[in-house]
Amino acid sequence: MDDNRPAMPLIRTRLFIMMLLEFFVWGAWLPLIFGYLPSLGFTTAQQSMILNAFPVAAIVGMFFSNQFADRNFSAERFLAFSCLVGGLAMVGLGFVKSFWPFFFLMLVHCLLYVPTISITNSIAFANMKDPVKDFGPVRMGGTIGWILAAWPFYFIFSGLTPAQVVDATRYTYIVAGIASLALAGFSLILPHTPPKKSSEAGTEKLAWLEATKLLKHPFVLVLFLVTFVDALVHNSYFNWTGMFLGSSVVGIPGKWIMPVMSISQISEILTMAFLGLVLKKMGWRATMVFGIMGHAVRFAVYAFFPDQQWLIITVQALHGICYAFFFATVYIFVDAFFPKDARSSAQGLFNVMILGVGPLVANSVCPTLMQDVFTKNGVTDFRSLFLLPAAAALAAAVGLALFFKPPATASEGPAEAAKPPH
Repeated sequence: MDDNRPAMPLIRTRLFIMMLLEFFVWGAWLPLIFGYLPSLGFTTAQQSMILNAFPVAAIVGMFFSNQFADRNFSAERFLAFSCLVGGLAMVGLGFVKSFWPFFFLMLVHCLLYVPTISITNSIAFANMKDPVKDFGPVRMGGTIGWILAAWPFYFIFSGLTPAQVVDATRYTYIVAGIASLALAGFSLILPHTPPKKSSEAGTEKLAWLEATKLLKHPFVLVLFLVTFVDALVHNSYFNWTGMFLGSSVVGIPGKWIMPVMSISQISEILTMAFLGLVLKKMGWRATMVFGIMGHAVRFAVYAFFPDQQWLIITVQALHGICYAFFFATVYIFVDAFFPKDARSSAQGLFNVMILGVGPLVANSVCPTLMQDVFTKNGVTDFRSLFLLPAAAALAAAVGLALFFKPPATASEGPAEAAKPPH
C-alpha cells in the first residue's frame, strides 16, 4: 500500500461507509418487491422476468463488466459510473407501473449494480493490510446498511392499508436510487485502486477467461461447485421461510415475519466481527464447513420441530454463521489465491454462483416444489420439503471436508499472495 495514503483507520472507515451504502441500495427495494409486482398487475411470468434480472446480471457481468473493471478503469471510478447510471434507473422505477418500462429499468440497474458487489470487495481487499482480520468488520457495514434500509419501511408500512402500502412501496425505489447516487459521489473519495493492463507480462487479455482457467486447480473447482450448492440452499431459505413462518404450523403473525427473519442480519453483524479470529483459529476448510452446516441445522429444525415456535425463531441466528463463515470466507479466500490482476473477475466468477446461477435455479424450482410438489389439498408437507436443502447442505459440507485441499500457502496455489490461515 502507498505510504502516502491516509492512515488505515480512516481508510477502513471509508470502506465501511462504501459497504453500508452498497447494501443499503439493495436492502431498500428487494424485501418488498415480491408483494409489489403482483399489485401492479404483472403476470407470474412477468414477475419472474423482473426477479431474475438480478441473477442474470450476475452471469452477464462476469464476462463484461468485471473485465472492464479489471483491466480498463480504476475500480473506484467504475463504481462511481455504475452507481450513477444504475441509481438513475432505480429512481425511475419509482415512477413507472407498466411492465416493459419497469423491466427495462430494473435490467439496467441490475446490469450495473451486480458487478459493483465484486468491485467493492476488490476495493476493500486492495486497501487492507490484513484482509483476514479487516474484511469482516468492513463488510459488516453492508449488513448494517441493509438493516438501515429495510427495517424502517417494515414499521412505516405496518399501519397502512393494503392499497396505501402499494402506493407507498414505490418510494423504496426512490430511496434506493438516492442511496446509489450518494455512493457514486462517495466513490470519488475512496482510495485509488488502479487497473492492471492486459499488456503486462503473463496477463490474459480476457480477465474473466483467466479467472475461469483457474478452475483447473482441483481445490478451486471443488469450492466453485460447493458454492453453487450453498447458494441454492441459501436462496431456498429466502424463498420458503416467510411462508413457513406465517403458516398455521408455526403461527407467527404476518407483521412479525420480517422482524423475526431480520434476526439473521443481527447475527451476521456479530459473526462478521469475529470472522478474522475464527479464520485464524480454524482455517479455511473448517470455517466454510461450519458455514454450510448452519444451513443443514436450520432446515433440520424446520423439518423436525415446526411446532416449536421459540426454536424456529432462535435458529434464525444461524444466518450469521451461514453467510460469514462461508460466503464472506470465500471472498477472502479468492483475494488470497487468485492473481492480483484478475481478482475482480475472480470475485465475479464466484458471484456467478452466489448471485447468479444459485438464485436463478432457486427462483425457478422453489415455488414449484412448495406449491405443487409438496402441497396437496392445501396442506404443505414441510418436513419432506425442508429435508431436501438440509440433505444438500450436508452433502456439500462433507464434499468440502473431503475434497477441498488448498495449498498451505497462497504462493503454492494459482497466485502469489499473503499466507492464509492454516
